[in-house]
Amino acid sequence: MGTLLPPQPLVLILFNPFAGQAYHLKQTLESAADIWRKNGWDVELRPTQAPGDATVQARDAASKGFDVVVAAGGDGTVNEVMNGLVGTSTALAVLPIGTVNIWARELGLSMDLRRVAAAFLQAQIEQIDVGKAGTRYFLLMAGIGFDAAVTATINPREKKMLGAIAYVKQALQLSLCFQGIKSHIRIDGKRIKGKILMVVIGNSQLYGGVVKLTAHAVVNDGLLDVCIIKGRSMLVAPLRLLSVFRRRYNLDPKVEYYRAQKVQIKGKKTFPVQIDGDYLGITPMNFEVVVGGLRVLVPPSVDKSLWTDSYIGEGSLK
Repeated sequence: MGTLLPPQPLVLILFNPFAGQAYHLKQTLESAADIWRKNGWDVELRPTQAPGDATVQARDAASKGFDVVVAAGGDGTVNEVMNGLVGTSTALAVLPIGTVNIWARELGLSMDLRRVAAAFLQAQIEQIDVGKAGTRYFLLMAGIGFDAAVTATINPREKKMLGAIAYVKQALQLSLCFQGIKSHIRIDGKRIKGKILMVVIGNSQLYGGVVKLTAHAVVNDGLLDVCIIKGRSMLVAPLRLLSVFRRRYNLDPKVEYYRAQKVQIKGKKTFPVQIDGDYLGITPMNFEVVVGGLRVLVPPSVDKSLWTDSYIGEGSLK
């Protein structure tokens, strides 16, 4: 399983000087880089300049033969970097200094950057799937409906100050007025109708870094996991979410769970869409899996439930 890095890999660290406490952690990033340098890695550290710049720099690094591009930031930075690496032979790694750091948590990484750097010394390169929402790729998940509305309306200053608490605060406020929307969903051709509160299309398992809404997701099975939560109002959402948190999808008729290669969502009214925690746009939108689209650096501590040695194929878990 996996391939080894070359003895002296060429590595680029892209850090977002505005993510979390990144501005104050540049010396810590240098310390992490020094751990790699002492083990023969050729490491360069560069800041990103503006939104989208990490994608441009990552794509350029891949074209120049870098073995690894490290996203030092939050999940938004990770998403930007991986969008520049999809379809290339350059691997993605992460140094978590953002708000939630979901991908780092999926990999079982410490939030201590020096420990992360040490863990990656034993890492291997793995090929994984990614999702595609419209024309943009996502590593973790796409959210359609309520959670995307929260993401779209959250106050950036509160997010920086309060972290994950800012999302909880905004969700509680929005839940009082958010209504289900009549939508048409196609999952590998299967038609799903009804009033939809929220759809999560997961490539990985963790949602918000805390719970597993797509608990059966596997990153290399050639499929995306789809959790659909139906209802008229978010006032009934706690009952729906209880079923999801207990992973008893089949006991609640308002919760449906599928595995699919393609998902299409449309309706007379639009839904907001977020990917990897950042607002993307509105429906109608098509979603699909890009099989084996990304190479990632994976430490020995990774959660083995995220991986499979065999192709699972299509099917519903409802």
